[in-house]
Amino acid sequence: MESTRIQLCGRLVAEIAGRRIDTDLPGRQGRILFAFLVVNRLRTASRDELVEAVWPGGRDGGLSPLLSKLRRLVELEGRSRIRIVLPAEAWIDVDAAAEGLHRAETAVARRDWKAAWGPARVAQHVARRGFLPGEEAPWVSEERRRLEEIHTRSLELVAEACVNIGGGELDTAERAARALVREQPFRETGWRLLMRVLHARGNRAEALKVYDELRAFLREELGTAPSGVTKALHGELLA
Repeated sequence: MESTRIQLCGRLVAEIAGRRIDTDLPGRQGRILFAFLVVNRLRTASRDELVEAVWPGGRDGGLSPLLSKLRRLVELEGRSRIRIVLPAEAWIDVDAAAEGLHRAETAVARRDWKAAWGPARVAQHVARRGFLPGEEAPWVSEERRRLEEIHTRSLELVAEACVNIGGGELDTAERAARALVREQPFRETGWRLLMRVLHARGNRAEALKVYDELRAFLREELGTAPSGVTKALHGELLA
């Protein structure tokens, strides 16, 4: 069966039934409309919704011609309410990220670290590319926030899985933990994971130094101290 694969993070790429169509989409507005329909493919969308998605503010800049051009490339169902029709087995990167995150979280809950590694990495690599880079619209921002949270959570799961696998995977765990500290400094999970990675490497002094850096950061930025969970980890390292 010919494949259908759609990438909405990073550069938009669309292969429908084995045929590349992304270069044939009707310009920037056609790409936005296509992406909106793909993200919302499980429901119908009104013409007003589509106008708002492509032209924020509700001014119709030519929806009917866009839809006509798009119908030549993909199957669209309905006239007043519209839905894109894709094969059930279609691979869509934003869905792959969400599914990967779910599978990784399930595996981590079972403490099956090796089973968590692959799905978490899929979620991480998809989400970090960013949704429709360069485009701005309320629905784009909402989807972008969702994927940013998937990326953050996937980094946590990658680091958690790799620090428990140990060995050569400690390098991956450290990269993920440092990325978390850099991107989400107020989220103490990254700091704790970095402390655990450094301790697993035998660098207890460096792990304790990370705690001191966190404590100083929180005191300066928020006037607070690390959480009880982080303090407990610090106590374990001291012991």
